[in-house]
Amino acid sequence: MLCREDGQATHARFLRNIFGYAPITLAAMIRRRMPIVLPPFEDRLRKAVAHYWRTLAAQSTKQKAGMDHGRRSAVTGGKQMDEFCTLVHWVLRENGLGQASIYVRSDRELPGFFRPTKEWDMLVVHEGHLVAAVEFKSQRGPSFGNNFNNRTEEALGTATDLWTAFREGAYGKGRPRPWLGWVMLLEDCAGSSRPVAVAEPHFKVFPEFSTASYARRYELLLRKLVHEKLYDAATFLTSTENGGVRGDFAEPAEDLTMKRLLASFAGHVAGYLAAIT
Repeated sequence: MLCREDGQATHARFLRNIFGYAPITLAAMIRRRMPIVLPPFEDRLRKAVAHYWRTLAAQSTKQKAGMDHGRRSAVTGGKQMDEFCTLVHWVLRENGLGQASIYVRSDRELPGFFRPTKEWDMLVVHEGHLVAAVEFKSQRGPSFGNNFNNRTEEALGTATDLWTAFREGAYGKGRPRPWLGWVMLLEDCAGSSRPVAVAEPHFKVFPEFSTASYARRYELLLRKLVHEKLYDAATFLTSTENGGVRGDFAEPAEDLTMKRLLASFAGHVAGYLAAIT
C-alpha cells in the first residue's frame, strides 16, 4: 500500500477511508503552531497486538496440509503486523508530516552498500529525503533457536548496510540522518521463557547471555542495537496466544517500550521539520 499525501481532496478522502483521518499538511501545522506531542496510543497498540494473533489464526485455519506447514504459512503469510504500520502512520500524521509518502506494500526498496537493495517493512520519504525506515518483526514458537539467530543476523546486516550506503551518499549528499526503528513481538510461552544453555568450547560468552532465555536474548539484542547506534529506537513486546487475541501484551524492558520508540520517532520528525522550514 502506497500513501501519497499531496493535498488533493481525493487523496484526503482516501486516507480517511483507509486510516480514519485526513492529512494535516506541514503548512497547516506551521499556521496553527501545533506542538509536537505523543498522543494517547495504547488502544491502537492493543488493537495491533490483537490483529497480529487474529490474523495468524485466520491464516492457520486456511492451511489444510498439517500443523507444521500451517504454522509456517501463518508466520510467513504477511499482514500480521499491518496494524503496527497503521500506528506509526498515525504518529506521523499527528506530528505534522502530512506530506510524507509512506510505503508499506510496495516500493520499499532502498539501495544498499553490500547488496543492490534491501526491502524494508516501512519507508517514509518526504520530498526526496529518506525520513525513516522501520522493521516490524514477530516470532512464535516452536523454533525459537534458529529464528533468533536469523533475526540477529538480519538486524545487524540491515543496519550496517543502510548506514554504510548513507555514508556513501546513496540517499543524497548532505541529507539529514534518517531514523531507524525495530519493533519486535515475541510469543510468550514456555519455549521462549525457559533458560537456554550455551556452548562454550573455547571461550566464555558474555555473562548476560549465560542461561538467558530467548525472550531475554531478544531484549539484550534490541538494547545493544540501540546502544551501538545501529537503530534509533526499538520496541520489545511479548504476548501469549490466548491473551493476544484480546490485545494483551507485556513490555519486559522499560527502555524498549512502544512509548519510547514513538517518542523518539516524534522527536525525529520535529527535528526534521524544523530543519526544512
